[in-house]
Amino acid sequence: MYDRSSHSVSFWEQPSALVQCDRVWDTLKQKKKLSSYLSWDVKTAVLFFQNTMYANSDVIVTPRPLHMGDGKMIQWCYSKPVGYYEDMKRNLGEFNLATYWGPLASPMSSEWIGKAAEYTLEKSRPNLMFVYIPHIDYSAQRFGKKSSQVRDDLKKADNIIGSIVEKTSKLGIKDETEFLILSEYAFNDVSDSIPLNVKLRDAGLLDTRTIGEKEYVDFEFSKAFAMVDHQVAHVYVKDGFVDKTQRVLEDLQGVDRVLSKEKKKELKIDHERSGEIIAISTKDRWFSYYWWHDAQKAPPFAGTVDIHRKPGYDPLELFFDRERNSIPFETNLIKGSHGRPPDLEKGEGLAVYVSNRKSGLTKNSSTVKCVDIANHLVNTW
Repeated sequence: MYDRSSHSVSFWEQPSALVQCDRVWDTLKQKKKLSSYLSWDVKTAVLFFQNTMYANSDVIVTPRPLHMGDGKMIQWCYSKPVGYYEDMKRNLGEFNLATYWGPLASPMSSEWIGKAAEYTLEKSRPNLMFVYIPHIDYSAQRFGKKSSQVRDDLKKADNIIGSIVEKTSKLGIKDETEFLILSEYAFNDVSDSIPLNVKLRDAGLLDTRTIGEKEYVDFEFSKAFAMVDHQVAHVYVKDGFVDKTQRVLEDLQGVDRVLSKEKKKELKIDHERSGEIIAISTKDRWFSYYWWHDAQKAPPFAGTVDIHRKPGYDPLELFFDRERNSIPFETNLIKGSHGRPPDLEKGEGLAVYVSNRKSGLTKNSSTVKCVDIANHLVNTW
């Protein structure tokens, strides 16, 4: 997010309240209050979803490392009820955050989360449980969506899900359980990046300050700058510079679409936190956050695993070089990315929906809206 009042950026924010609408667990609790026929409590659990801190779910576990003043980090997970993660840790061992994201991301994180799901099924007996299996995301970025590594990781995900299903069988609840598998987003194979902030700087729209011989974005005096996330960028533009910024972006090779206010409304992303302009890359490109021409002038955090100070997601953190103790700047190392809107006519960029029950959601169409899936979950009770 970019805070226009404080001229500051933040990434990986976790509070549930940042999602400004009711979630499934909120709607279920409201339904309980309003419906006299619902005579029993619906218990919900959410494991490792991003924006779930302080959410209105009965059981929550999500990574929340504590960064100490000496540079060290305490691996910890926020949980509800209080102490739930600590109980889980005594039974399963500590969750290793390093395997969840960054250069050591691996199926080990998903395996632990799968065990956490089994533990929750037995200990808490939720009526509705959401579980995030993360590891395929990172192998797709490293190797591309058609790689053998991604196929192997899909098999591992299948085994993890199979273990969860088997747990419901051991608990005697398999026959009454509906399983839904949803993919998070569709990947595209990519060859290189587009450094939007470098292009904005060359056009005289982005300013920098030199501090300690390193260049930093001057958010105060920049006319425009881009916060990037894979194949999408929110471009924050000051009054009077929207037209020029739009022309600059539209002329860039590798930029597929440039959305101003009306086009943002069409896609329902004209939010107050959105950039004045949103840029979408072509299928084979992604957006880097870089703004420097000389790598020697890049700020110190650019070469480190630092998910909070960079004004954009940096997939090159997956390629941390231990010998150099830094990450590379070779953006062509990234082989997979995501974020482009789906194309319903071409059937491209669609997420996957799989269920063990016939719900009627796909009766009249091969595609289904996410909101319809949410309503289906709510209407189960």
